Amino acid sequence: MQMDQFRLVMTALAGMYTTSRILENKGFIQHGSTTVYSHCRNVAFVSLKIARMLRMRIDSKSLVRGALLHDYFLYDWHDRKSRHSWHGFTHPTVALKNAMATFNLNTTEQDIIKHHMFPLTPCPPKTKEGWLVSLADKICGLYETFRMNETHIRRRHLRLARQVTR
Repeated sequence: MQMDQFRLVMTALAGMYTTSRILENKGFIQHGSTTVYSHCRNVAFVSLKIARMLRMRIDSKSLVRGALLHDYFLYDWHDRKSRHSWHGFTHPTVALKNAMATFNLNTTEQDIIKHHMFPLTPCPPKTKEGWLVSLADKICGLYETFRMNETHIRRRHLRLARQVTR
C-alpha cells in the first residue's frame, strides 16, 4: 500500500472519531472475525489500490469517506433481535440515513453508500467511485468471510519473525 493512501484513509478516520459514532463499529462483526470498522477501512484501502492499478482519475477524498461510511448501519446484523429484516437489501439505506444525520455528504459519497450492494440491490452506482467501492466491498467480503485476512496476517508475522532472527 502506498503511504499517501494510508495517510488519506487514516486522516479521514481521525476526522470522524470526534463527530460520529464510527468507533462503535469496532464492536460489531461484519464477516468472519472482522469488525465493521476494519471491513470499512479495508474497503477504503482496496478501492484506492484498484483505482491506482487502473490509473483511474477519481475523487479520492469522496471515495474514502464513502467507503468508510458504506456500512454505517450501527447495529449487529447477526443478532436477529437488533437487525433489520432483509439486512443485505436494506442496510445501504440505513447507513446512508445515519451518515447524512452526522455528515454533510456530497453526491459521490451518497452514491457510494446507497449503491454499494449492487447487484443485490437493483440500482447500480452512478459514479466511478461507487463502482470501485462496490467491487472492493465484494473482494473484502469474500476475503474476510473465508478468513483469508487472518491467514495473511499469520504469514506476515512469520515472515517478520524470520527476518528478525536472521
